[in-house]
Amino acid sequence: MTSGFSAIVLAGKRDGRLDPLAANAGVSHKCLVPVAGKPMLLHVLEALDAAQGIGRIVVSIDTPEIIAPLIRQLGSGRIAVERSAPNLVDSVFGAANASAPPFLVTTADNVNLTSASIAEILATSHGAGAAVAFARRDRVIAAHPDGQRRFYRFRCGEYSNCNTYVLGSREALKAAEVFRGGGQFAKFPMRIVKAFGLLNLIRFRYGLATLDGAFRGFSRRFGLTIRPVLVSDGALAIDVDNERTLHVAETILGERGSALRQPPQEMRLDRAAHRLGDPLLA
Repeated sequence: MTSGFSAIVLAGKRDGRLDPLAANAGVSHKCLVPVAGKPMLLHVLEALDAAQGIGRIVVSIDTPEIIAPLIRQLGSGRIAVERSAPNLVDSVFGAANASAPPFLVTTADNVNLTSASIAEILATSHGAGAAVAFARRDRVIAAHPDGQRRFYRFRCGEYSNCNTYVLGSREALKAAEVFRGGGQFAKFPMRIVKAFGLLNLIRFRYGLATLDGAFRGFSRRFGLTIRPVLVSDGALAIDVDNERTLHVAETILGERGSALRQPPQEMRLDRAAHRLGDPLLA
């Protein structure tokens, strides 16, 4: 894979229905729900716009005109909008037709995405036909103890998917077909039978394979090198799906903002106090 990835951001309504978070916030689409003071889609677009290696950015949404003000606010000339299809897979295909490979695919609710995480994913997916970002359970818990409650169990440990994918070519788009049934495999394991086969379901369900071993099996099934890539930042596995994860994301983003505003000397003193067990900071 080379530099100059096209980013695809999936922001349309799921099955055309109004998301509960959007209903509570009084907005038409989930991607417009405010998170830490701005629409969740804007968090994702800012991270992509700041990331090295990302060229064209395509937002896939059923009503393109509703996000025009956000794009104008960001002021980037690299962002295009493509009308989404009724299902996720055809939306990816449509957005891919409006851009060029290789592709980085993510979702509008992935508000903890950062330019550093994007760079890490692009670098570690080099040479793969497709790649899927994962975070180790301990890193997810370290980001926030209540951020993620379901993990994929493998022989080498437990992991969470980060809703971020790399497709190295147009041929690799066939791997997106696994989501035509809806994804969310941790909630609906039988979907793995249709997507990956019965043997892979058994290995997945009972944690019989390592993460790398499972993906070697997936690669054989699709005739494509599909690789898991591990991200350092466990927060990337915490997207905004409900009120709980909305509050978690706001906590994480708030802490990041405070860290950025804090003078370096003060940060060093805080870390030293924590190491010494200062009861005022416990």
